[in-house]
Amino acid sequence: MYYEIDSSIRENEALVMLRNELHRFAREVIRPAARQLDQMPYRETNQEGSPYFEVMRKMKQNGYHRLLVPEEFGGSYSGPEAFNIFFEEIAWGSVGFATAIGVDMIPTAIMSLIGSPELIDEVLRPWMEDEEDKYRGCWSVMDPERGSDYIMAMSMPDPEKLGTKGFCRAEPEGDGWIINGAKSYWTSSAPCATWILTHPLIPPHESPTHVGAAIIPVDAPGVTISPPIDKLGTRDDPQGEIVFDNVRIPGHYMITANAALARDLMKMVISCTSCAVASMFVGVARAAFEEALRYTRERVQGGKAIIDHQLTRYRLYKMFEKIETSRYYTRVVTRHVLEEIFEKREFLQSTPHALTAQAYAKASAYEVATDALQLFGAAGITKDYIIEKIFRDARCGLIEDGTVEVLGLEAIEDLLQEEFYTLD
Repeated sequence: MYYEIDSSIRENEALVMLRNELHRFAREVIRPAARQLDQMPYRETNQEGSPYFEVMRKMKQNGYHRLLVPEEFGGSYSGPEAFNIFFEEIAWGSVGFATAIGVDMIPTAIMSLIGSPELIDEVLRPWMEDEEDKYRGCWSVMDPERGSDYIMAMSMPDPEKLGTKGFCRAEPEGDGWIINGAKSYWTSSAPCATWILTHPLIPPHESPTHVGAAIIPVDAPGVTISPPIDKLGTRDDPQGEIVFDNVRIPGHYMITANAALARDLMKMVISCTSCAVASMFVGVARAAFEEALRYTRERVQGGKAIIDHQLTRYRLYKMFEKIETSRYYTRVVTRHVLEEIFEKREFLQSTPHALTAQAYAKASAYEVATDALQLFGAAGITKDYIIEKIFRDARCGLIEDGTVEVLGLEAIEDLLQEEFYTLD
């Protein structure tokens, strides 16, 4: 376990207990199940008896799904410090499971912020009370033809020039909405979900930024979800495509359909998810570092443990440097973002800083995992050591939730347009 240099956390008994509890859970429950899922036939990961469901059920029993929802709605929001600790420790065990519980939280967080009283009573409160994993959420944001464009459109003055607006559309009908189209096959946790938060194009359908936010039950007529896809890493979080064929939802299930506020909504959501993903990849980097630290103490070459060679020690130092800078930058950004959104509810968060935290942490995690694998040598490319899985997961991180290049481009566009940085 790392030494906590922040005395406000180190001396906070509740946060220390939370960290210790989460680490035990990640070590004893999550990591063994994650390794099992990683090596299972991919089509079986969402089938009855899959360890995925047992771990998710245990997380619900522990109340982890309530982390982003205020107490007034049945949640247990405890502030940014608990948020960072949670995602780092869970991802230390498995970034796939951290993603799964993360996308489960997004629908409930948005409902708690802008959902109608009817929706809160009908869906949010039962979701918060659920400890048997009957409510499992996913976040279907990307369309098959619109990946990076979706992120870049948020800051472009003329996003219509991107051409593709997206093919998942919502049309008002009577007192409800009809949704048609598809969401991408890399939608995290979709093959295991019972509820979907999606962002369809809404009238006037003129810009890729004209998106709403709708909550849809998976068993609604017209919803089809594909089997899990086969992929390089994060195989412990099944991903699949979602298709909507004339799916009708009641009016209050469309959480927001205000095109003028769509950009602000998406920036709010992506700021939160960026903080979560950044914390996750701090956990991934730490997991890689700790595996390397353990192995270099055991492996003997040149007549001594390889940790006693100066080159190895310098490599370990550089890994430590990247983990620590990622962790504490991510914490500062998260404190700002969550205070603006969940505490002040003013939604004036700096999205460029959140995107930077995500991009930096993901890039650092991949560099740390690469160096860790190199220290293992030939042993590291076998399935006998978990570093092989951690490396694959870290590599996927450079792409999932936005490539690091696109996140950087979106951050600088925001930075320049919204004057978060001036030369005064």
